[in-house]
Amino acid sequence: MIILAIVIGCLVGIILGVNAPVISYIYSDYLAISIIAALDSVFGGITATLKENFDFKIFVSGFFGNAILSMLLTFLGNKLNVDIYLAAIVVFVGRMFNNLTMIRRFYIEKWTQARLKKAQELVNAESANKQENETKNESKNNK
Repeated sequence: MIILAIVIGCLVGIILGVNAPVISYIYSDYLAISIIAALDSVFGGITATLKENFDFKIFVSGFFGNAILSMLLTFLGNKLNVDIYLAAIVVFVGRMFNNLTMIRRFYIEKWTQARLKKAQELVNAESANKQENETKNESKNNK
């Protein structure tokens, strides 16, 4: 189900991206900061899902709240002729890297545990086969 949603989202994004007008230079700062804020929320949502404490209301409010706040900071910075949005970029990108680290560690631990479990199953099966062979040899020797 999730794979289907991802594929549909990618197709819609491609179609809209090909047919969308080019964003003017005036609004490029606003778009860039809002995309970074949205990506931060997405990575945070993935991390929350892996920790099993995901809440859709918190995700949506953070998604739009972060994007709107970052655009307001960009607007204020433009009016004051100060690049305030750089502070938001530093914070959001730092959080994205932290969330990406948590996601990476989760999957590495999951992969490691799966490998250890598989290795343990092989060892158990091997020892069971060895025990079975010893039992057969003992029964042959007793005959």
